[in-house]
Amino acid sequence: MLTALAEVNHAQHLNLQLRIGVNSGPVVAGVIGKRKFSYDLWGDTVNTAQRMESHGEPGRIQVSAATYEYLTERSGFIRRDDLEIKGKGRLTAYLSAES
Repeated sequence: MLTALAEVNHAQHLNLQLRIGVNSGPVVAGVIGKRKFSYDLWGDTVNTAQRMESHGEPGRIQVSAATYEYLTERSGFIRRDDLEIKGKGRLTAYLSAES
Protein backbone atom coordinates (compact mmCIF):
# COMPACT_ATOMS: atom_id res chain seq x y z
CA MET A 1 0.00 0.00 0.00
CA LEU A 2 2.82 2.39 0.83
CA THR A 3 4.57 1.64 -2.45
CA ALA A 4 1.36 2.14 -4.44
CA LEU A 5 0.70 5.44 -2.67
CA ALA A 6 4.25 6.62 -3.42
CA GLU A 7 3.69 5.83 -7.11
CA VAL A 8 0.39 7.77 -7.15
CA ASN A 9 2.01 10.70 -5.35
CA HIS A 10 4.85 10.77 -7.86
CA ALA A 11 2.60 10.44 -10.94
CA GLN A 12 0.03 12.97 -9.75
CA HIS A 13 2.42 15.39 -7.99
CA LEU A 14 0.63 14.83 -4.68
CA ASN A 15 1.74 14.40 -1.09
CA LEU A 16 -0.90 12.03 0.28
CA GLN A 17 0.02 10.09 3.41
CA LEU A 18 -1.18 6.79 4.85
CA ARG A 19 -1.03 5.08 8.24
CA ILE A 20 -1.41 1.29 8.43
CA GLY A 21 -2.40 -0.65 11.55
CA VAL A 22 -2.43 -4.43 11.81
CA ASN A 23 -3.63 -6.81 14.53
CA SER A 24 -4.07 -10.58 14.51
CA GLY A 25 -6.79 -12.67 16.10
CA PRO A 26 -10.32 -13.97 15.73
CA VAL A 27 -12.98 -11.96 13.90
CA VAL A 28 -16.59 -12.35 12.90
CA ALA A 29 -17.18 -11.86 9.18
CA GLY A 30 -20.32 -11.64 7.12
CA VAL A 31 -22.42 -9.95 4.51
CA ILE A 32 -24.79 -7.21 5.62
CA GLY A 33 -27.55 -5.40 3.79
CA LYS A 34 -30.80 -6.21 2.04
CA ARG A 35 -30.49 -4.25 -1.19
CA LYS A 36 -26.85 -3.23 -1.29
CA PHE A 37 -24.64 -5.95 0.12
CA SER A 38 -21.41 -5.30 1.95
CA TYR A 39 -18.86 -7.72 3.36
CA ASP A 40 -17.55 -6.66 6.76
CA LEU A 41 -15.48 -7.80 9.73
CA TRP A 42 -16.26 -7.18 13.40
CA GLY A 43 -14.75 -7.83 16.79
CA ASP A 44 -12.08 -6.82 19.25
CA THR A 45 -9.33 -7.82 16.82
CA VAL A 46 -10.66 -5.33 14.25
CA ASN A 47 -11.02 -2.60 16.89
CA THR A 48 -7.43 -3.10 18.03
CA ALA A 49 -6.18 -2.93 14.41
CA GLN A 50 -8.02 0.37 14.03
CA ARG A 51 -6.34 1.66 17.20
CA MET A 52 -2.95 0.59 15.82
CA GLU A 53 -3.69 2.67 12.72
CA SER A 54 -5.03 5.72 14.53
CA HIS A 55 -2.08 5.82 16.96
CA GLY A 56 0.50 5.17 14.22
CA GLU A 57 2.59 7.52 12.15
CA PRO A 58 2.09 8.55 8.51
CA GLY A 59 4.12 6.46 6.11
CA ARG A 60 4.63 3.67 8.66
CA ILE A 61 3.06 0.33 9.56
CA GLN A 62 2.22 -0.24 13.20
CA VAL A 63 1.47 -3.74 14.44
CA SER A 64 0.20 -5.14 17.72
CA ALA A 65 2.20 -7.55 19.88
CA ALA A 66 -0.06 -10.36 18.60
CA THR A 67 0.90 -9.63 14.98
CA TYR A 68 4.55 -9.06 15.83
CA GLU A 69 4.74 -12.62 17.20
CA TYR A 70 3.61 -13.97 13.80
CA LEU A 71 6.22 -12.06 11.81
CA THR A 72 9.11 -14.26 10.77
CA GLU A 73 11.20 -11.24 9.80
CA ARG A 74 10.91 -8.95 12.83
CA SER A 75 14.00 -6.87 12.19
CA GLY A 76 11.99 -4.30 10.23
CA PHE A 77 10.03 -3.29 13.34
CA ILE A 78 11.00 -1.44 16.48
CA ARG A 79 9.17 -1.61 19.80
CA ARG A 80 7.45 1.61 20.81
CA ASP A 81 6.67 2.82 24.26
CA ASP A 82 3.38 1.26 25.33
CA LEU A 83 0.38 3.14 23.97
CA GLU A 84 -2.53 4.20 26.14
CA ILE A 85 -5.54 3.04 24.13
CA LYS A 86 -9.06 4.12 25.02
CA GLY A 87 -11.08 1.11 26.17
CA LYS A 88 -8.03 -1.18 26.05
CA GLY A 89 -5.48 0.25 28.48
CA ARG A 90 -1.77 0.06 27.74
CA LEU A 91 -0.80 -1.91 24.63
CA THR A 92 2.60 -2.77 23.21
CA ALA A 93 3.07 -1.80 19.57
CA TYR A 94 5.82 -2.17 17.00
CA LEU A 95 6.48 0.38 14.28
CA SER A 96 8.06 -0.29 10.89
CA ALA A 97 11.38 1.31 10.13
CA GLU A 98 11.06 4.68 8.43
CA SER A 99 10.56 4.48 4.68
